[in-house]
Amino acid sequence: VQLQAFGGGLVQAGGSLRLSCAASGRIDSYFMGWFRQAPRKEREFVIVSGRSGAIPYLSDSVKGRFTISRDYAKKMVYLQMNGLRPEDTAVYYCAVGGVYTSGHYYPDYWGQGTLVTVSS
Repeated sequence: VQLQAFGGGLVQAGGSLRLSCAASGRIDSYFMGWFRQAPRKEREFVIVSGRSGAIPYLSDSVKGRFTISRDYAKKMVYLQMNGLRPEDTAVYYCAVGGVYTSGHYYPDYWGQGTLVTVSS
């Protein structure tokens, strides 16, 4: 499976942005999610949607602000980010497949990143 993420950009604090990720194959039977990596920090989990769109799991840092959705026909997954904060500045990566267990998501495939910059 190949993934193409896009939609990053510069946004002011408090604003919203929607990231998109296009998959080359069917996505309905896979976990799909997003990670991010801030400057000088390790990559961290953001959110994952269970198989067939089951209840998503989110990092505490984005609860109440970020949501994930899928368009199965278009083989797309989206990350809607509201109430953005400067600390959300990072390169965001979409991911697919793998497993989610014990609060951790281990994808099989990664897309390239898209940069989100939140100005204060």
